[in-house]
Amino acid sequence: MEQIIVTPITSIEFILGKTVPFALIGFADVLLITTIGVGWFDVPIRGSLLVLFGATALYLLTTLGVGLLISTVSQTQQQAMMSSFFFYFPAVLLSGFMFPIANMPAAVQWLTYLNPLRYFLVIVRGVFLKGVGPDILWPQMLSLAVMGTATLWLASRRFRKTLA
Repeated sequence: MEQIIVTPITSIEFILGKTVPFALIGFADVLLITTIGVGWFDVPIRGSLLVLFGATALYLLTTLGVGLLISTVSQTQQQAMMSSFFFYFPAVLLSGFMFPIANMPAAVQWLTYLNPLRYFLVIVRGVFLKGVGPDILWPQMLSLAVMGTATLWLASRRFRKTLA
């Protein structure tokens, strides 16, 4: 960490350096999975790929923000990995991917509103299966944008405080 502190970069440049490679990997993953789904499994895309990739950018903004926030709270890499596991594992379970949200207890259903994956799955299903666009999906996209902005802002604030 001392080496990072003495380098002549701003915290924004540092955060971009940490997030851009993972964002590119995330986009490559979505492109690969979409290509396999369409080409191999004949899953039709009824909606716009532009909407899908725009929503992917918002989802990646959110998840990268959460990852950075976890890294600013953690003191060791092992602690960060465990914290990530304890965040992302329940996030998948509470997203509606494995179990319908409507079948969850009411208190848990309310908790799912804090889960970015919930919103992204609604968008993916809407684009692939229903062919809907931003006119229908804007609440989910707005939620992802707000969550992403908030987590990145919190992470950058915490990062500045840890350097000070």
